Amino acid sequence: MRYAELQVTTHFSFLRGASSAQELFETAKILGIGAVGVVDRNSLAGIVRALEASRSTGIRLVVGCRLDLQDGMSILVYPTDRVAYSRLTRLITLGKSRGGKNNCILHWNDVVAYADGMIGILVPDLADETCAVQLRKLAEIFGDRAYLSLCLRRRPNDQLRLHELSNLAIRFKVKTVVTNDVLFHEAGRRQLQDIVTCIRHNTTIDAVGFERERHADRYLKPPDEMERLFPRYPEALRRTIEIADRCKFSLEELTYQYPEEAIVPGKTAQESLEHYLWECVPNRYPEGLPPEVLKTVRHELALIQIMKYAPYFLTVFSIVKYARSQGILCQGRGSAANSAVCYILGITSIDPSTNDLLFERFVSQERDEPPDIDVDFEHERREEVIQWIYKTYTREKAALCATVTRYRAKGAIRDVGRALGLPEDVIKALSSGMWSWSEEVPDQNIRDLGLNPDDRRLALTLRLAQQLMGAPRHLGQHPGGFVLTHDRLDDLVPIEPASMKDRQIIEWDKDDVEALKFMKVDVLALGMLTCMSKAFDLIREHKEVDLDLAKIEQEDSKTYAMIRRADTLGTFQIESRAQMSMLPRLRPQTFYDLVVQVAIVRPGPIQGDMVHPYLRRREGKEKIEYPTPELEAVLGKTLGVPLFQESAMRVAMVCAGFTGGEADQLRKSMATFKFTGGVSRFKDKLVSGMVKNGYTAEFAEKTFSQLEGFGSYGFPESHAASFALIAYASSFVKCHFPDAFCAALLNSQPMGFYAPAQIVGCAKNHGVQILPVCVNRSRWDCTLERVGNGDRHAVRLGMRMVKGLAAADAARIVAARMDTVFESIDDMWRRSAVPSEALKQLADADAYLPSLGLERRDAIWAIKALRDEPLPLFAAAAEREMKAIAEQQEPEVALRQMTDGHNVIADYSHVGLTLREHPLAFLRKDLQKKNIVTCAAAMNARDGRWLMTAGLVLVRQKPGSAKGVMFITIEDETGAANLVVWPSLFEKRRRVVLGSSMMAINGKIQREGDVVHLVAQQLFDLSGDLSGLADRDTGFRLPTGRGDEFAHGSPGSSDSRDRPKPLPEPRDIFVRDLHIDTLKVKARNFN
Repeated sequence: MRYAELQVTTHFSFLRGASSAQELFETAKILGIGAVGVVDRNSLAGIVRALEASRSTGIRLVVGCRLDLQDGMSILVYPTDRVAYSRLTRLITLGKSRGGKNNCILHWNDVVAYADGMIGILVPDLADETCAVQLRKLAEIFGDRAYLSLCLRRRPNDQLRLHELSNLAIRFKVKTVVTNDVLFHEAGRRQLQDIVTCIRHNTTIDAVGFERERHADRYLKPPDEMERLFPRYPEALRRTIEIADRCKFSLEELTYQYPEEAIVPGKTAQESLEHYLWECVPNRYPEGLPPEVLKTVRHELALIQIMKYAPYFLTVFSIVKYARSQGILCQGRGSAANSAVCYILGITSIDPSTNDLLFERFVSQERDEPPDIDVDFEHERREEVIQWIYKTYTREKAALCATVTRYRAKGAIRDVGRALGLPEDVIKALSSGMWSWSEEVPDQNIRDLGLNPDDRRLALTLRLAQQLMGAPRHLGQHPGGFVLTHDRLDDLVPIEPASMKDRQIIEWDKDDVEALKFMKVDVLALGMLTCMSKAFDLIREHKEVDLDLAKIEQEDSKTYAMIRRADTLGTFQIESRAQMSMLPRLRPQTFYDLVVQVAIVRPGPIQGDMVHPYLRRREGKEKIEYPTPELEAVLGKTLGVPLFQESAMRVAMVCAGFTGGEADQLRKSMATFKFTGGVSRFKDKLVSGMVKNGYTAEFAEKTFSQLEGFGSYGFPESHAASFALIAYASSFVKCHFPDAFCAALLNSQPMGFYAPAQIVGCAKNHGVQILPVCVNRSRWDCTLERVGNGDRHAVRLGMRMVKGLAAADAARIVAARMDTVFESIDDMWRRSAVPSEALKQLADADAYLPSLGLERRDAIWAIKALRDEPLPLFAAAAEREMKAIAEQQEPEVALRQMTDGHNVIADYSHVGLTLREHPLAFLRKDLQKKNIVTCAAAMNARDGRWLMTAGLVLVRQKPGSAKGVMFITIEDETGAANLVVWPSLFEKRRRVVLGSSMMAINGKIQREGDVVHLVAQQLFDLSGDLSGLADRDTGFRLPTGRGDEFAHGSPGSSDSRDRPKPLPEPRDIFVRDLHIDTLKVKARNFN
């Protein structure tokens, strides 16, 4: 018997279905089901995944949707042709526009207006009068396209219910059809389906009641089983195939048309592109195009014409042109940097002729898919570009892609644990022990938490959480992937409002868009471009130097010297722990070295075992051999090691005779070979081609293995070159203008790898003076203030650093003091009219001390007294009436001042950093008694020395390419130390590694050139030592006379000239949440 399952819900009916489309289609194939109708609720979000599952299994997809109407009626609708599909997408868009994010409001009248060309199946509950009314309405509108679903509910008298429904259908001349209302692919998923129901209703399995499915039958069944379950309704079973045959529409019919807004009137898209191209040539080549570039441009233009991609290039060009006209920094990256056309148009900044990049990596005839151009914009001004796109292309034709927010380990454990009723402290303990999203929890880790791994409910939580991982939770908004069309976009895909104001998204993500070969323009945000723009503004304002990305001096020796020292904190791309460790070994001296540096610290070269051979050859420790001159021409720049995706493609083209398109197909299959195995079909062609061209079979096999080893993670050279440009520019500004760089970086937060405290500490190490937040000197942003008579400038911290302070309140304060500085808190309150809460936030940040001389407690005391005084409005009225108001004098109170340790805690709590002593300076004597050395002493120790050091945990990293090794950075008052924690120790001391704010490490120093690590053997949690910090006092005053006489300590403390020379300035860390007497450090964790 033939049977099609027409009512299948995937997990894209968020928190309803419990199986993916791939699982459902694979099971359908095994069971012999002829076709699968996917009908997610009020959504087509999962339909492209269903199409891909259909492609891979050969089981036909019937496109459909379940519409739940506001009157309680539910119908399954299936478009029979392309026009009907567009009606469906418009109908869903209408409902989403009313319902807002994650909601859809539709009425029967809406269905009536869009029903043409659709098959409708009523999903009834009981054969009562309500069902009769609904069935009559369905029959009137859908006619011979109306059906009634017969589905088992597993209730008493179920067969009688089916009989009554069948009679009702006969009464209204509507045909019946059997459906199974599938929610999961096999019976074992019933428990997970109950759990997602609990999550959706925000309840527990003990309280969910009849909201859960009453039976476990909601899985796919073979045709024979369906025939056994519905023996009285053979015609209804056969109609499943009839409906599937009537639904001729396939998503493959969707054809994308490029927008035409950027085309020059009277010209074709290709002519318009060439017009703008030759118009832009003088900007890049004032003396005309060199012959080799002209040849490249003609080759690219010919291919663009063949592939009909000219409208795409015009669209991106128009966006970039607008941004530049508004003074918004932007730069294209990715495979687009392989294009001379993109370079001349100003979309990218990498000259592919001088960098020998490969256009086929960007566009190839064999690939037959749209190019992908990513453009980065200043992250604080990107919204201007986004709104311009909406205005230019209209909201009917433009929307952002969605992102699918999926469950990871911590979220899965939290939601499943709550659904199963686990105590909150147990859930928190379990989730805090997770590191990577796909990780299982070993029994020993459960025991380490004081829990019993044999507990049934706990074991069930872990098992179901593992099943839930990877399932979609909800749709989010892509960072900037725009889909732009010639006609209405909602003819292709439903559109819904985004959570952000004035934005809208389609229901498909970037993978769905790519699968259907739609054009996507990535309008991305890059914090470093914002930082660079602000730095250039500060440099122009205070140093009278006109600088931008194009005017930065190339190949500056001082900049490269700083990079080689790994003094790159805060710069772009080369600031991470791994990059800093590699810099002293690779020792970049040219721009191409920097390109290699950006790309080499990636999983691809590491997995392909290419890093160490490259470094050995660069250092002259390993001989470079090229079997043929052709291979030397391809890999000469990378010393015979294929570091980039383009390298793999060139090897295939030059050594094995691949065409450009075939080489790109090889690259793509290598990128997915772990999942599809598609790379094997290229092996014979590559190996035989190389042998034919004179290479040995052994060398050819080795070459293929090497390319296969890194292909899935390979980094494009064009992408690395684009990033290297910004990396160099940020390093140049840091090297020559460290004050402006520090201020700009602080003003661009949140961004980057490091918190403000580390940025400030690094600036101090570069000789930059940092001035505290001051109510009379600070603006909202951090600014530069001239120091002395020279060109030196100090960085004044801005009021943006004060936790909780509103920008509007800061603006009122700055405006009120334009003519005269504030003389007191009372004066400031009256003139600025800001609420007392804002005044207190500034007091918590110690912002009254620099100019008004008020300590934190004195300032807060004065602010509290303001509440008893007349409000400014009444005071002004009294003055106008010439009436004197007797001032209420508070008696002077000698408040006990906070200790230095307490002040440090308050600094971290309310500013995120301290300009006082580092927290560990207060604990140093105690640590010395335990033979714990400073971080600086540890990093300067000889190779092989055993020692113990301690510090605040700044960063934890566990890269996927590190085979389970954890890298940790700690810090004390002397600087930072880099730790290596082997997997065995990590598992043994997981709670210490993941939970410590302050950690002590006993281990062995490992030194390789300028790269130093402490390989941990023992780990100890010293977080408790921070709890008494508020009671600590250094017993001396910190240095005074810097900037605006920023005095520390209490009156009567010893003269700073009598104390020993202070330790180096601290590099502190950002703390989001701490109690007033306890320093709680929140480290940054990176996979």
